[in-house]
Amino acid sequence: MLLVDGDPDRAAAVREGLEASGCEVVGLLADLFDLVARVRACGADVLVCALDDPSRDAIEAMALLNRNEPRPVVLFAQSGGEAQIEAALEAGVAAYVIEGLAPARVRPVMEVAIRRFRAHEALKRELSETRATLAERKIIERAKGHLMRGRRLTEAEAHATLRRMAMDRGQRLVEAARGLLPNDAPTQREI
Repeated sequence: MLLVDGDPDRAAAVREGLEASGCEVVGLLADLFDLVARVRACGADVLVCALDDPSRDAIEAMALLNRNEPRPVVLFAQSGGEAQIEAALEAGVAAYVIEGLAPARVRPVMEVAIRRFRAHEALKRELSETRATLAERKIIERAKGHLMRGRRLTEAEAHATLRRMAMDRGQRLVEAARGLLPNDAPTQREI
């Protein structure tokens, strides 16, 4: 875990508490400058931040981290308006805790944040896979329509023809379907 805290005394106490509870603290930062590179360099799997009042720059640094090196981020703050909390959550913060950082609170909050992060990442993967499957399905349906119009086949006959083509060529069904569609057909990204 990487700990970010501009208050050296509080950071030392939190680090001591985390290490006593079995966490490995791989680094301590006083600010979020060049966060992505610094996280990559130390290999931290979780980020715990203590920011009295998270700035727009801090939220942007966390969003950049979430985009390039996704990992659970726990943010402890002294305050937080609704818009500020919403911005932090949209930036990928897994837990936003108001009213400060106490060493005893960090580990349980961090564990919840890790679970929430993992669940969110699993949903993102599932959504991506579902979109890809749907896009492939659309390509197959368009290729079947192309066969139906061009060869005057029923839908079942077009599907069987497409399957035979794929098997004969050693391709996946969607690859055979792409090969049937005219070059001006929309690509998978356009669908």
